[in-house]
Amino acid sequence: METSEHKANKQTFTGVVKSDKMDKTIVVEITMRKLHPLYKKYVTKSKRIKAHDENNEAHVGDTVRVIEARPISKDKCWRLAEILEKAK
Repeated sequence: METSEHKANKQTFTGVVKSDKMDKTIVVEITMRKLHPLYKKYVTKSKRIKAHDENNEAHVGDTVRVIEARPISKDKCWRLAEILEKAK
């Protein structure tokens, strides 16, 4: 067995907080730009995920990093890793 320092490679995303109305939960919008293979044009895709914010630190407009976590509720399987930039 591995030591307790062994960590799995967890996926992380950077996005903007769109809602903080729920208790200990934020809605983060992640925007990705991807080159279309045939048309060679950039396509913007976005998705919204719910993330666990234990101390209710993040607010609307903040840029945050979220990391994969165990399922916390029906919709939440991400948690707030850090706040990169506060909203102005």
